[in-house]
Amino acid sequence: MKSVIFAAAIASAAAFAPAQTGKVSTSLNAFEEELGAQAPLGFYDPFGMLDEADQDRFDRLRFVEIKHGRVAQLAFLGQIVTRAGYHLPGDIDMSGNSFASFPNGFAAIGGPDSIPGAGTGQILLFIGFLELGVMKDSANGAEPGDFVGDFRNGYIDFGWDTFDEETKLTKRAVELNQGRAAMMGILGLMVHEQLGGSLPIVGEM
Repeated sequence: MKSVIFAAAIASAAAFAPAQTGKVSTSLNAFEEELGAQAPLGFYDPFGMLDEADQDRFDRLRFVEIKHGRVAQLAFLGQIVTRAGYHLPGDIDMSGNSFASFPNGFAAIGGPDSIPGAGTGQILLFIGFLELGVMKDSANGAEPGDFVGDFRNGYIDFGWDTFDEETKLTKRAVELNQGRAAMMGILGLMVHEQLGGSLPIVGEM
């Protein structure tokens, strides 16, 4: 458990390194104007992950940051929703165990009342499928996206191409900030879940 929380802390800190375009360079100055280097922290790289980095290294870190941020947003929302008492309807297995009958948080996959191992295995397989075949800048033969983290893959758009460049940059910056906040938020919930007690809005941990 401690290793999971430590890994999440590392990912969250790394998230504050920025993105957009740039030239291949070994100088940090090449990334100080990237999307995501914004007030109040500006360019923030406490672990030196961009020391002597080129554009490919930066793009890889930005890709990971965006993906982690998106997952963290879903995870945080999942915590809020399930702890508020909202669960999927119906049963999770053929034995008649309902979704609502299982605990929230880590206890759902690792406690004495956790979901069956076969259910956990299906979740992991689905995550593997998304990781290998869907959540990529260029998947299933589609052309590469317009920017790092563009997972539309020639299929999902929601009117993105109708926005002007300034609006696109604003929306990408908003996503970065929300993802960073969500990574810190889900890390906080993970810690408090181990400490116990109750939190406003979230409820009993």
